[in-house]
Amino acid sequence: MSIFEELEWRGLIADCTDKVELQKKLTAPTVLYAGFDPTADCLHVGNLVPLIALRRFQLCGHHPIALAGGATGSIGDPSGKSQERQLLTKEVLDGNIASVKEQLKKLLDFETKTNPARLLDNATWTAPVSFLDFLRDIGKHFSVNQMIAKESVRARMEDRETGISYTEFSYMLLQAFDFYHLRKECNCELQIGGSDQWGNITAGIELTRKKMSAQVYGLTLPLIMNTDGTKFGKTAAGAVWVDAKKTSVYRFYQFWIRTDDRDAVRYLKIFTFLGREEIAALEQQHAEKPEARAAHKALAKAMTDLIHGENATAEAMRASEILFGGALEGISETTFNDIVGEVPTKELARTALDGAGTPLVEALVLSGLCPSKGQARKDIEGGGVNINNLREANAQRHVTAQDLLFGKYLLLRKGKRNYVVLTVK
Repeated sequence: MSIFEELEWRGLIADCTDKVELQKKLTAPTVLYAGFDPTADCLHVGNLVPLIALRRFQLCGHHPIALAGGATGSIGDPSGKSQERQLLTKEVLDGNIASVKEQLKKLLDFETKTNPARLLDNATWTAPVSFLDFLRDIGKHFSVNQMIAKESVRARMEDRETGISYTEFSYMLLQAFDFYHLRKECNCELQIGGSDQWGNITAGIELTRKKMSAQVYGLTLPLIMNTDGTKFGKTAAGAVWVDAKKTSVYRFYQFWIRTDDRDAVRYLKIFTFLGREEIAALEQQHAEKPEARAAHKALAKAMTDLIHGENATAEAMRASEILFGGALEGISETTFNDIVGEVPTKELARTALDGAGTPLVEALVLSGLCPSKGQARKDIEGGGVNINNLREANAQRHVTAQDLLFGKYLLLRKGKRNYVVLTVK
């Protein structure tokens, strides 16, 4: 299966220029690029579609370039935005690029001798060009009429309150300059990006044709939206980042596990490197027994393995099992802290654990799991109460400091799913 056929099967082609010619071009190793503006010091899962697509091309023998927008990022792309972005300083952009480069190593192979990935910064060729030279050499090839016709520009111009600044209006020219430069200096013949980049990509194709009489190609990937209409990669807590310091491995894993049932198989195709047969088998399992969540688990494992590694994935999977009654042995405090954020918490005074400790029945009432001591005794004797996921049937049991996890937590469970963490201070 060719790279083009694979992208089609995975639902990853929104549009392309000269489909027949592009398919022929891709039968031989081709240099291609995808750009990203380093507006943050970390990638989020919304950035993954084009970057994973670059990896797919690389695995098929092509030569990928990840283009960091040190120049374009200082302006901000108006595509898909209702208002102008906050301008970033060169120092901030440089720091963001350096940070993101380390994250890109998880997605692209920069070390292989056959077709190593490259990370370039468009500021290196844009910054030396004077304003007058840019207008004479690049701007003269664009008519304002053409630029206004682009969807990203027209949508902003129709908003009378915000409109579009001349700065953002010029973004298209800068991105077109990138494609022209990469074709001239790196023999780059293909640009890929989200479907909202179509106008910018075609501008680059036209500029290259006019200045070099050379043919280059564009391919856009669909913008990923959840089936319920919400933006992919966003949660109530905000963006889901690929850096564990911003989004823990456990929460990253949970993001994928919680994928809407209607999206699970689609995301397996879009984001993972699982093959057609394996995904087909998961799709069948998903259709026959959706409650088993086989597709969700495969998706979460594949993505967490990719970004954080197998050991971190195993830890996240164990943490997930804890909320289904799994054993706590060997779990790290960092991972347990992630679990604490998933369930209600109540405070328990450390003095309550002095001496013989506090009666379990009182701890259950304090936690809110039981409305009264009498009900707590019935629940304990009925086998429905667990301390740190170990069943406790003794209604006379006292909780002491020896029961604490990491010296400060007590995990109480009533029934199968009712958890509370008592935090001792």
